[in-house]
Amino acid sequence: MKLGIRLKFTLFLAVLLLLSIGLLSAFVLRGIQDNQTAQIEDVLARQTQLANLRLRQEYYTETPYEDALVFYKREGVRLASELADLTGMPVTLYARDRSVLGSSIRTVRTGLTQPEGAGTESLDYALAGSIAYFRQGAEGGTILYFAPVEGPQEQLGAIRFDYPIDSYLSFYQAIRRLFLIVGGAVAAAAFLLGYAYYSRFATAILKLKASADRIRMGQFLTEEPLARRDELGELGRGITYMSGEIRRNMAGLEDERSKLAQAVERLQALEHRQKQYIGNISHEFKTPLTTIKAYTELLGMYPDDPQLLGEARVSIDKEAQRLYEMVEKVLRLSALERYDFELEASEVDAAAALHDVAARMRGKAEQFGVTLEIRVRPSTVWCDAESFMHIFTNLLDNAIKYNRHGGTAKVEGGPVEEAVRLVVSSTGLSIPEDAREKIFEPFYTVNKDRARLSGGSGLGLSLVKRLLEAQGGRIELLRTEGEGASFELIFPAVQPKLPAD
Repeated sequence: MKLGIRLKFTLFLAVLLLLSIGLLSAFVLRGIQDNQTAQIEDVLARQTQLANLRLRQEYYTETPYEDALVFYKREGVRLASELADLTGMPVTLYARDRSVLGSSIRTVRTGLTQPEGAGTESLDYALAGSIAYFRQGAEGGTILYFAPVEGPQEQLGAIRFDYPIDSYLSFYQAIRRLFLIVGGAVAAAAFLLGYAYYSRFATAILKLKASADRIRMGQFLTEEPLARRDELGELGRGITYMSGEIRRNMAGLEDERSKLAQAVERLQALEHRQKQYIGNISHEFKTPLTTIKAYTELLGMYPDDPQLLGEARVSIDKEAQRLYEMVEKVLRLSALERYDFELEASEVDAAAALHDVAARMRGKAEQFGVTLEIRVRPSTVWCDAESFMHIFTNLLDNAIKYNRHGGTAKVEGGPVEEAVRLVVSSTGLSIPEDAREKIFEPFYTVNKDRARLSGGSGLGLSLVKRLLEAQGGRIELLRTEGEGASFELIFPAVQPKLPAD
């Protein structure tokens, strides 16, 4: 059977109230029991002290006995009667052998061994110097309280008080009945009021559900389903807003489809560029490999030709070096494009690093008849040291290869505000105006014949741009008149501030 939401809420409230009242009743009744027990124990303890005090007083002032134990045994009947009158409770006196010496209860005769069962155990505790008590009968309307009787030098026996607790039990039962009546009435009233109260919420929730079903079937809302100012009203306004947003989103679906078509076209263009990139790599790799293969075949045909051996060694070494540089640049470009490279940026002494690069490139410059000049003012850049070396190695390599014999390749510049501006220029070939934006594309070369002769692959400037942008810098081809080419590089001088999250 399916329970409605209003009935579920009402039953939950009723169970919660019953549980709360039950726990409260249990704690209160337990507190009443503990309080009654403490009161009874206090009353009987004071009566025990009063009885012992009266027995000592009788022994010292009104009797001729020298032995307290003899006095206690012979005067037991009288003492029990007097103590009963004094305390207002039935009193029974016991000797150390459990025999009854005297009792104010007529049914108990002296000389008998009393009582039996739980009373015997309690009497033993009292004769051993402790206090013990228990309820007598099934209803427990009387407490039998046993306590030791102390003489001047030793324990004389035990005393029993029969303490009626009917008033305590009546009070406890009345409180328990009151809790049952009040708890039942409160639970019933809570059930009825809760059912009426939660019916309003259930009706509102059902309206919200009906509104959601309408939206699911494509029937969008034109007004709020609930006119309330509480959380349910806010939920209704939220559903109305959601309905409007869904309608607007569906209305703009055609625009999204158009954008998706454009994205597909862009992906196709990217795929075409990727295939062209792979084709360029294959073509550029094929040229040095073809040269190497041709010379190996000639060496197989003419192994004793010394002139051929010399040419083959020089050409194979040149093409192998070109192939190695191409592979290294392609791998670095691929890594920069595919992975989020974590460059270890730090403060780099630009002048010292450039002198180091120039020292490495000095041999190649002398081979091409080019003079290297480093004119950099003292400056510090924030950059990955290895990337800095790669950037200027590639730029100086181009400045040497595409220079004229007897020409110059130089680096100059220094700090500019919070950056460092460096310019790499050469006196070699100039770059046409229509090639200014293309020279940073992979495998693009201004003069393919000159590039093959010099071992260029068209990857150096593309790699330089990617490495520089990864450092937070930029590169630009400066306009030059006449021969040569100049590149402006901007590096951050301090660590860039990361954007706040």
